[in-house]
Amino acid sequence: MIIKNELARIGLLLFTILLFSCNDNKSSGVPTANEKYRPQFHFTPQANWMNDPNGMVYYEGEYHLFYQYYPDSTVWGPMHWGHAVSKDLIHWEHLPIALYPDSLGYIYSGSAVIDWENTTGFGSKENPPMVAIYTYHNMEAERAGANNFETQALAYSLDKGRTWKKYKNNPVLPNPELKHFRDPKVIWHEESEQWIMILAAGDRVKFYASKDLKLWSFKSDFMRDTVAQGGGWECPDLFPLKLEGSDITKWIILVSINPGGPNGGSATQYFVGDFDGSSFQPDVDTAKWLDWGMDNYAGVTWSDIPEEDGRRLFIGWMSNWQYAQEVPTESWRSAMTLPRELKLVQEKDDIIIVSNPIKEFNVLKEQHQMDYETLLSGEVPIDIKELDLNSCELNFVFEPQEASQNGHTTAFGLLLRNDEEEELKLGYNMLSKKFFMDRTNVCKAFSNPQYLSLITGDYTIQKQVKMKIIIDASSIEVFVDDGKFVMTNTIFPQDPFNQLSLFSSLGSVKIREAEFFNIKNNKTK
Repeated sequence: MIIKNELARIGLLLFTILLFSCNDNKSSGVPTANEKYRPQFHFTPQANWMNDPNGMVYYEGEYHLFYQYYPDSTVWGPMHWGHAVSKDLIHWEHLPIALYPDSLGYIYSGSAVIDWENTTGFGSKENPPMVAIYTYHNMEAERAGANNFETQALAYSLDKGRTWKKYKNNPVLPNPELKHFRDPKVIWHEESEQWIMILAAGDRVKFYASKDLKLWSFKSDFMRDTVAQGGGWECPDLFPLKLEGSDITKWIILVSINPGGPNGGSATQYFVGDFDGSSFQPDVDTAKWLDWGMDNYAGVTWSDIPEEDGRRLFIGWMSNWQYAQEVPTESWRSAMTLPRELKLVQEKDDIIIVSNPIKEFNVLKEQHQMDYETLLSGEVPIDIKELDLNSCELNFVFEPQEASQNGHTTAFGLLLRNDEEEELKLGYNMLSKKFFMDRTNVCKAFSNPQYLSLITGDYTIQKQVKMKIIIDASSIEVFVDDGKFVMTNTIFPQDPFNQLSLFSSLGSVKIREAEFFNIKNNKTK
């Protein structure tokens, strides 16, 4: 059995080397530019299955992205950690698999840090170790009916993440007889001078503390009955954010839930509050949605971003467990969202997170066209000239007008169509005060009822509303009013969209500004 496993691993390694040799190593995961549904500027695996982003850390000029990966199929299987690096979060270099399953279990989600002071003893202060903290999921124990099949473990690298060694005394955090006990996110807490771990445990998160990442002590639980129900908590994150325009620092918990999202299935919520190194106290008992779409899940933020940069950078898995294993891609499954910067802002009597595409994304924009001061009533086709609706950014400033007999406009937005008579409708409903995206007629070959849905999100617009819409083959990301409202969804039209119209129902809408950009393929720098 050992020989057989080693031969299989050697075969997989040779296949990986061959795959890398046949593809540009600096690619964004686009082995064939014309592959149907393959995003041109979002991260995708070169082949096979991917889900949660893991172990995101910055070190010596490189952003590391690890991810849940199954190299043998396009559907979920025994989890590995795939690995890629980037110097700008836009152009990615694929690296060999970092962590393989072993006798302790599959390699589930987790995080990574730079142990600058060498608290673990794995490296030195001159060459600090990169340490991955991850969940072992023992499938055999789970099938046997045990309750302790998830434990937390360590691996480390002394060569910038290129090779990894698992800690000989794994697991470092045994399971306290809980079926759900996973997805550790670890940070260094300056005030208490210790490592803090937040991990998901069913309907709550748990906090642990350590001086060396090896010996952990339980500190507290955090949960709320008032938040979204229907599924287990997963993939938590914990970090501080300064309130924009002030000296106030608040602590944020991100926590994903599946199912239980605002439109069904997977979604991510967040809490704003205070953390003292032991427990978290929220400002309010209710959580907020980080994204109202159906396809932004398990997202977390990068560790060890340099202080001179100071941004809180986020990426999520762009899919939903309701249909992730059925989407009509062939050689690969799943993409990540665009990397986003998170900020904390005061919104009337509330404090909210706003998220926007990172500034580095702007280098991909080219060949734009602009229009101003157009009064829209009914449906109006837009001359898109050289615009590629399969890879573009659309920016609008809408100003709803009063209708002479019917009060205000009831809805406005845009329509995308193709030669297959498929249609995607995106807009805002003035009566329900909701943004919506209707993809019920976007993929005739993909009949999953959860995918073929009307997706909505609560938001109250002011006199004017700004909309940034980014389309990349099989995804559409919407950022409203500089990221105060976000909606991310996958789309799988039979043919690429090639027609754009704007619409206004009953009343009229003034288009204060319209600006369109093509987005360059980021396969090569």
